[in-house]
Amino acid sequence: MSLIAFIMLVATFYAWRVDIFANEGNTPAKEQTIEVDELLLLGGVLMLSLLVFAIRRYLEQKRETGRRVAAETLARELAFQDGLTGLPNRRQYDDALKAALAAPPRGGAVHGVFLLDLNGFKQINDVHGHAIGDEVLIVVAQRLQSAVRGGDLLARFGGDEFAILARHLVGPEAATNVALRVIQALEIPIATGRLQHRIGAGIGIAVVPNDATVPEEALRKADVALYRAKEERRSALRFFEPQMDRQVRERHQIEIDLREAMESGCISTVFQPSFNLKSGEVVGFEAAPLWIHQIHGVIPAERFIPIAEETGLIHQLAAQLLREACAAAARWPPHIVLAVDLFPSQLKDRDLKAQVVKILTESGVAPQRLEIEITESALVADLEGAQHVLGGLREAGVRIALDNFGTGYSSLYHLRNIKLDKIKIDKSFIETMNSTRESAAIVSALIGLGEGFGLTIAAEGIDTTQQRAELVRTGCEQGQGHLYSDPLSAEATTAFFAPPAMRLVEEHSLAS
Repeated sequence: MSLIAFIMLVATFYAWRVDIFANEGNTPAKEQTIEVDELLLLGGVLMLSLLVFAIRRYLEQKRETGRRVAAETLARELAFQDGLTGLPNRRQYDDALKAALAAPPRGGAVHGVFLLDLNGFKQINDVHGHAIGDEVLIVVAQRLQSAVRGGDLLARFGGDEFAILARHLVGPEAATNVALRVIQALEIPIATGRLQHRIGAGIGIAVVPNDATVPEEALRKADVALYRAKEERRSALRFFEPQMDRQVRERHQIEIDLREAMESGCISTVFQPSFNLKSGEVVGFEAAPLWIHQIHGVIPAERFIPIAEETGLIHQLAAQLLREACAAAARWPPHIVLAVDLFPSQLKDRDLKAQVVKILTESGVAPQRLEIEITESALVADLEGAQHVLGGLREAGVRIALDNFGTGYSSLYHLRNIKLDKIKIDKSFIETMNSTRESAAIVSALIGLGEGFGLTIAAEGIDTTQQRAELVRTGCEQGQGHLYSDPLSAEATTAFFAPPAMRLVEEHSLAS
């Protein structure tokens, strides 16, 4: 029962009592006086109770108002502040950038828009967990705060992305100094408990009003510069340049065109034949994608393959390539080997073995006729993934070849721990083996190394008869290059196995 209800009940009771005595008419004067005193006392109690109740309600409303004000203040802080580091967030940075662009600097000064992305932070999260990652981010925020000038705005956009707004810089040189201080601040390893973490940063810089006059454009151009800085895979800074913008736009257009080309079937498969260097006979074909653009003509594979890997299209492209190559290989003699590249992103595909086996089964090509080629650089980048994926393919009967051999590092380690069937000497050594003693010595050493491990040895990029003669002399077994043939269509490959074509190949081999 509330206080007001209780007071009203008491008042009603006394009013009823007074009314009874008044109606009886025989109440003594002394008793009437007592009743009046009781009523006065009751009125005082009621007034005091009402006063206490009013004060209590006032205090409750004041506390509630205080809580609401605190909650609104906290909401405003959260709306403009990063919860982990306490730095301003993206919204506050955007507001500050708008204000800076609305008041452009004078006298040749510029405002600097810096976007930062940490190097090596993802590995910390993956290996040690997000709690350690958060500790690292807090330390990074503190170091960045000490590296920027007083009055500069440092913000965290999320994850390992930070931004700096440096107002009224005396030209790009001053912006460089800010970036270099940031890089220097992150050079010392960050300690979390007993762990030491090395963190670097890629920094993209746009200066306004030189590069942009609106916030969106300034941030976009700083992001373009950041993309270039991150390509170096170490701490680096890059200013936005118009050439960067053109390249980024071209890359974006290539991505769009690549998706359309794959959907419409405009990417075909071509085959580079491999030959026995002594007999001149075809021993296999290496399949590769060919993209002929309607406007730009042939797009080199080294240009669109990296884009396909970045966008995840490489899995669809590789499956399409293998399916078409197996369809062609089904028409070749059973001893002819089909070689297909394994792209770095595919090393993370745990279903690759099942997919490859399914395509082989559907096409009727024996697993022993398929040779998967992986570059040494891809092998080094993900050795654990390579061992898992390549091991599964070998179990299925597929052959494994190490491509671009000699261009990576720790080759002996790889040859010992990865079960290989073939090594392919990189064409950069073949091109110069007849002109430089060093290249000739390297080729000879690589061939001897492959022989020692009992591997088939092949060479890429054979363009002259002198190169072929030297390779045969040093013990190289197989090779491919323009001396023998350019890439062929699937239909053209079958011509090698007709009797007239074989005679031409033998004649060509003898004449060379």
